[in-house]
Amino acid sequence: MPKDAAVEEFAGLVRALKARDGRSYEALGRRLSVSASTLHRYCSGATVPEEFAVVDRLALLCGAAEEERRALEAAWTEADRARRRAASPAPTPVPAVSAAPESNPEPSAPEPGPGPAPDPSAADPSAPEAPRARPRRGAPAPLLVAAAVALVVLALAATLLGHPTRTTSAPAPASTAPGRTAAPLPFTWSIGSQLWEGGCGHTYLVDRAPRAVAPPPVAADSGAWAGTHGAVHGGEALVRITVQGRSPSDAVVLHALHVRVVDRAAPLPWNAYRMDNGCGGAVTPRHFAVDLDRPRPLARPVDGLDASGAEVRKIPAVSFPYKVTSSDPEELLVSARTAGCDCRWYLELEWSAGGRTGTVRITDGGKPFRTSGTRGRPAYVHDSAEGRWITDSDSGQTG
Repeated sequence: MPKDAAVEEFAGLVRALKARDGRSYEALGRRLSVSASTLHRYCSGATVPEEFAVVDRLALLCGAAEEERRALEAAWTEADRARRRAASPAPTPVPAVSAAPESNPEPSAPEPGPGPAPDPSAADPSAPEAPRARPRRGAPAPLLVAAAVALVVLALAATLLGHPTRTTSAPAPASTAPGRTAAPLPFTWSIGSQLWEGGCGHTYLVDRAPRAVAPPPVAADSGAWAGTHGAVHGGEALVRITVQGRSPSDAVVLHALHVRVVDRAAPLPWNAYRMDNGCGGAVTPRHFAVDLDRPRPLARPVDGLDASGAEVRKIPAVSFPYKVTSSDPEELLVSARTAGCDCRWYLELEWSAGGRTGTVRITDGGKPFRTSGTRGRPAYVHDSAEGRWITDSDSGQTG
């Protein structure tokens, strides 16, 4: 199938950046926290990145000017639209339903809706008299009067004592001063929450039988695939946070990354679907490891490894405090794992800049991230030759 013109134009701009820089795919991939094969797919047009942040980081590394970066973003926007169009199934035409012919040309009165019961006195005199319903006995008048007096006394007491009534379920009002709005953050942030290890390895839990599950998508279309199937990350969720200052000179200092688990439940009893038959890369990016099974999970910095050269080289972990500017953004990769829970969680990033301090909540589009254990669940891999999902035992894999 020929590539879309917008995708090809975008890929050409990415190839030009890579050629200008002169570094290898492995070297650039290390700086971008992506594999060499993923970066090669961007350059060839085989894949369009889900987010512009990784492309913008490449442009900054390659010394692109502001105008060139804007043109690159416009090209990525068109290519991303083309990718989404190609990934979306064609709408199924809905057959037209012809209206039944009107049998009576005269306008008919509207059908009466439910209303009060008809007055027995207005019934047809020729019809037999219906038995009258016995009226309900209401509360005695003295009790009603006493209740009303009690309510009035309570209201007067609350007014005189100056203690207005409160409902415990109502949230407390925001403490923003009248006429003032919260100042904008001195930095921008974005996330990628449908990442695969090495760009090719991931497991999803899906509450569907294998015959009702589509083949694995390419990594760039994983978000659409997961949304269509109601999939949940199985065993591990990778979240990439891209943080970029708004000024080239005034740095924003990142102080800490916290993990908050808002809900724990038993692991989902769904089928596990693996997106690959096993893959690996020469570069293991530095990241923050999170054990969601711990009572109070921590984001633990872990070194990366670069095995693309003759010797294995360590990539030092991110060490807080860490500074970012508009010309020097940073990507924080979080690997959150669980074996024993269906966990919903989010992150908090502490920052300071220009005498201000704050904490920003990192969520998945306003909702907590979700990761569930896969232990004991039926696991499937996709047999591309037969075009169907098969079990691990059928494929010869275990674990």
